[in-house]
Amino acid sequence: MTRGRAATATRPDAAQTNGGGEPLVVYFDDIRLVRDLLGDYDANLAVLEDRLGISATVNGNAVALRGPDEACAAAKAVLEQLYGRLAQGEMIGAGEVVGAIRHARVIETGDDDAPDAKAQQIRTRKRLITARTPAQSAYLESLQRNDLVFATGPAGTGKTYLAVAFAAACLEAGRCDRLILSRPAVEAGERLGFLPGDMREKVDPYLRPLYDALYDVLAPERVERGLDTGVIEIAPLAFMRGRTLSHAMIILDEAQNCTAVQLKMFLTRIGEGSKMIVTGDPTQVDLPPGKDSGLNDAIEILRGIDEIGHIAFSKSDVVRRELVGRIVEAYEAAPNEQAAAAPAPKTGGNA
Repeated sequence: MTRGRAATATRPDAAQTNGGGEPLVVYFDDIRLVRDLLGDYDANLAVLEDRLGISATVNGNAVALRGPDEACAAAKAVLEQLYGRLAQGEMIGAGEVVGAIRHARVIETGDDDAPDAKAQQIRTRKRLITARTPAQSAYLESLQRNDLVFATGPAGTGKTYLAVAFAAACLEAGRCDRLILSRPAVEAGERLGFLPGDMREKVDPYLRPLYDALYDVLAPERVERGLDTGVIEIAPLAFMRGRTLSHAMIILDEAQNCTAVQLKMFLTRIGEGSKMIVTGDPTQVDLPPGKDSGLNDAIEILRGIDEIGHIAFSKSDVVRRELVGRIVEAYEAAPNEQAAAAPAPKTGGNA
């Protein structure tokens, strides 16, 4: 058998039935990859069982699945997909299992309006990154098709990380000459005061999330060399005024903290051969009183223009960890609960 390929999915006499009948058995060629597929103490398999409501039994290089037919078929598809990714050299953990299940469920629904069920990937020299939700796959497809993409939604959905990974992959592939990453320097409810040091040291605290993403997808020496030569530029939004950014991948992060005037200024910086990605969470605006975010207005004004896309993530797309998703959900529910608990206004009299 060829290493890295899943073998025949079922025995000739094995029917795909529920827990009371014959199991659906999936065979794999390489026992070493099977160990990585199952995870430490079969942790990955436990995630699959819990999420799909099935039971799974491992016997060497075979996994027997019992449960509803559709759930077992989805589990088989997930296992074979993850096995293939392991064969390509990708690391698999619980997050990758959950992501594969999310994509498999889109396939099950057969919804033509749903995001693409195929998990899109980004490859850099350092690592292979696979979309964990259908919305992330739609995001990566939109980045391929469009020259300007807005990505909005709650924290933990991968908006910034995937934007930086996509930009880094384009740089390594020679599809652009430089990366430009920017953020508005807005304090999130805190007073940082005077920051010592040169200009880069003053603005680094605001831009640290962009550095973190860069170092995760590119080798450290590649990042440092790029920063020194100007191939990679990380700068506050204010530094963009008056420039034309050509043959570049341009990312504006935390765009909900831009006013309408600032956002218009930034969007009109895009030059020939460039792509621009604008990310933000409209529910976390840190602008001072009297200043309104221009992010939603920009999306509405530009809606329908060719080569401009918008991907709206939701709390179901949070991939950072499940606790983050529950926090986002709780905050979204809080205003509704408070409104329901508030006393009704009095009526009558001389209103």
